[in-house]
Formats: sequence, structure tokens, C-alpha cells
Amino acid sequence: MDLRQLQAFLAVVDHGGFTAAARATHTVQSNISTHVARLERQLDATLIDRSTGEPTQEGEAVVTRIRRIQNELTALEADVASLQGAPRGLVRVGVIGTTGRWLLPLLVQALADNAPQIELVVAEGSTSSLSRRIVEGDLDIGVLGLPVDEPDLRTTELFSEDHVVIAPSGHPLTKLAAPISIEQLAQHELLLAAAGTAFRVELDAIFKSASITPKTKLEVDGIRLLASLAFQGFGVAIVPATAAPGWIGGDWERILVDGLGRRAVGLANRRRGMPSVATQATANLIRSIVRNEADSVTGLQVLS
Repeated sequence: MDLRQLQAFLAVVDHGGFTAAARATHTVQSNISTHVARLERQLDATLIDRSTGEPTQEGEAVVTRIRRIQNELTALEADVASLQGAPRGLVRVGVIGTTGRWLLPLLVQALADNAPQIELVVAEGSTSSLSRRIVEGDLDIGVLGLPVDEPDLRTTELFSEDHVVIAPSGHPLTKLAAPISIEQLAQHELLLAAAGTAFRVELDAIFKSASITPKTKLEVDGIRLLASLAFQGFGVAIVPATAAPGWIGGDWERILVDGLGRRAVGLANRRRGMPSVATQATANLIRSIVRNEADSVTGLQVLS
């Protein structure tokens, strides 16, 4: 088994067939076919379904491993270059949207000031989608909502933030004296994060401890979409504080609820493999930014 076989197989998967793979890698189809066939003989398995050009179940497993190998090779080159000077290389960071809104501008500036040879690629998504991408090697690190139910990830807490309620102006909840109680909140239909998400797990635990079953109007897998629906008057939503910054205009109000608790946000990386020097430098900058800036963001508190 050698890198040429792995690269040829991955090219077939990425480009949808042997002919397209040969064209993309500037070689002839017979070379691609030979490398893939040798890899299949060594693994004693069919990796590509010749009738469809799609990877088989065994092929999918091999794809995952090859991508990890590619990531390690890229990190190897970047680490050697970093040891000869400033940290350099590509770092792919996943971040939940509510945190990315205030963290990313500070991170981009910090990299420009301290590690200008690090190239940053950012992916926004939910905690569940980003955690899978980190495990699969598509992302190097992530800033995610905690807890994360993924044994292949290592997480460390960065900060916590208030749970708040946002409601259309004029809603009955906005007429109550603040802070309202969970019991008062539970009398109304709510827009909630999707079941099983980190944010929803926290809320379910809070409601359960109060022996309350919330009335669900709609479940949404995406905190910013959840908040947007409330901003537009669709209903009452429970969101983290950063999802409802004061500069967003509209006919809505933020409501504090006594006992609604806080959510934790943390930094995640794969347990297997060693992060590149550039990835470690980026993670350290994120921690530094949180320590220095999180207290200035409404509703956030740095964890000790």
C-alpha cells in the first residue's frame, strides 16, 4: 500500500468515476484503475462499485481513514515549517453561529497580529453537525455547545452564558414583572431547540428538575434560525444570550426567567492524532480571547 493508491482511490470517490479522476489528476485512466485494483487486492475487498462508480461500504470506511492520513501529512509539512519560523498552515475551525458572531472578528484580528501565516477556514453549524465533522477529520477544532455526546472528542469548557427568552412585543409574557418564573413560562407554547441537541438536553434537564413539561410549538435544529423566528413574531423562543444581541432591531423583547440556568460552550478536538502546531496556536488564541473578552459580552461568564 502506498500513497499513490490511496490518492487514486480518493480521486475516484471525489470526482465520481475513473475517467473523471484521471482527468482531475492529469493522468490516464489505466493508471487510476491499476492503483485502485492494487489497493483492493491488498485489502481483499471491493472498494468501488463498478456499475455505479460509488464507494462500497468497505470503500466508505477506507475514505474516512484516507482523509485522516491526508490531514496528518498536511499537518506534518506545516509543523516542520513552523519549527523553522512562525506557526503556519491551514486550520479548519467549526463554530456555532451565536458564538461565531462575536468571537470570529477577534480571532481573525488576533491571527493577523500574532500568526499571519496561519490560514483560517471557518465552518458554521450546529453542535451535532460540527462534532461529526471534527471526528471525521473535515475540521481540526470546534467551538461547540456542551455537553457533546461523542467519545472520540476531547472538550474543555471556555465560558457559560445565560438562557434567555425572546418574545414578540405585546406577548403576555412581556407584561409580567421580571424575572418571570419557569412555571409562568411553561404556560405558553414555546419554540425550542431540536430534541437531542446539546442546548435542548440542558433545557430538558432544567424543566425536569422543576417537574414541568413545556408546551412545544416548534422544534428547530439551529439556534440562530430559532431566534430569527421569534424576532419575526412567530412565537416565544428560549435561546442563549448571544443569540439575542441588543443591536438586532425589531418588535421583540428579551425576558429573563428565574432558574432557567446557563449553557456551557467549549473547545473540541479529536482524541486521536496530534493537533498541528498551527491548530494548537489557534486554539490558544481562542482561549486567550475568551479570557480577555467574554466578560464584555452580555450574558457571558468565563469559566474558572
